[in-house]
Amino acid sequence: MVINRGFHEVSGADIPGVLDEAAHQGIPVFTLRTAGQTHKESFFAAVQGALRLDPALGPRMVWDALSDSVWGGLHELRSPHVVIVWPDARPVAGAEGDFWIALSILRDVTDSLAEARYTSGRPTQVSVYIAPAPSSGETALAAG
Repeated sequence: MVINRGFHEVSGADIPGVLDEAAHQGIPVFTLRTAGQTHKESFFAAVQGALRLDPALGPRMVWDALSDSVWGGLHELRSPHVVIVWPDARPVAGAEGDFWIALSILRDVTDSLAEARYTSGRPTQVSVYIAPAPSSGETALAAG
């Protein structure tokens, strides 16, 4: 599997291949876990639990502050490439509300960190892989 910069919606079955390839290439991987929840609180908790944030977030949940903090934290890693996986999201199509904002932040960070002009000549290639959480019917089929 090739790990490409950018935002990618994949199936849950593709995530192990992404993780294996990232490990093979020595690329840091950060996993967001929200158990299929798409509200603001679950996304903030997942990001705070998985990513280095710079500056640190205060007690209030402010989208712009989160975006800046994720950007700064990934940039300060000084890694030329990072992978973010969100293996238990919702389907991206039809995203709205908090979920749409969360996806927008991930897309914006991916695009802006790739630009030398925004990163003092030290871009970071960010690869985001989002896989929808299986529905209860899919979970039952996989278990059976």
